[in-house]
Amino acid sequence: MSVKYETKLPEIFIGDKDFEQLNNIAEAATNAASDVADQLMDELERAVIVPQTKLSDEVVQMGSYVSFITSDGFDRSFQLVLPRDADVSNGKISILTPIGAALIGLSGGQTIPWKTSDGRILDLTVRTVSQVPPPWC
Repeated sequence: MSVKYETKLPEIFIGDKDFEQLNNIAEAATNAASDVADQLMDELERAVIVPQTKLSDEVVQMGSYVSFITSDGFDRSFQLVLPRDADVSNGKISILTPIGAALIGLSGGQTIPWKTSDGRILDLTVRTVSQVPPPWC
């Protein structure tokens, strides 16, 4: 079930290689994690697809290190990874989580509404994006 928001969603960019891989992941997860798979598909459908080599380092993509804050004060930093590489205790969050699906394609300073696992709608704001490990890793 897709989440519909009343606010305008920010423009997002996804590299063509990430798009293909994420589309396959979302399709494969439609039974096991259908809500998050649907959310990821929604993000992919509205994304501007660009050649992976032309994607700015300021855009959250697979493997990016991203720091963000939510409107309830949750302030975290993670690396966005494939489900098989996820390990929250080591700062690696899966693309097949509500936060992971919300982050993909955003740039620093952008805000997006995000549905928490308990059903609340919060704003999630990207602070920084890096393609190399920051000191906190």
